[in-house]
Amino acid sequence: MGTRYLLVLVLILLVLGCEVRGAHVPQQDEAASPALLTQLQESLYSYWGTARSAAQELYEKTYLTAMDEKIRDLYTKSTAAVSTYAGIFSDQLLSMLKGDQ
Repeated sequence: MGTRYLLVLVLILLVLGCEVRGAHVPQQDEAASPALLTQLQESLYSYWGTARSAAQELYEKTYLTAMDEKIRDLYTKSTAAVSTYAGIFSDQLLSMLKGDQ
């Protein structure tokens, strides 16, 4: 749950950073609005890149290779067991359908 709180905190700081930056921009005429939109877009891309890299670093720090190996091993064993029991079930079903010959 700690990562959720960290992600929420980063998003809140991102929104607050946008608000603070937007409060200091003086009013401009409509002719300069495309430049303002370009600056806003660059700013949002910059914030997005920063948040994405922070999330990637957090994921890399919390990645547990031992747990990953255990999950892969559990998956392999469970699929082997299911396929074995599915084979037994299908053999029993076929023998019931064919009957005694």
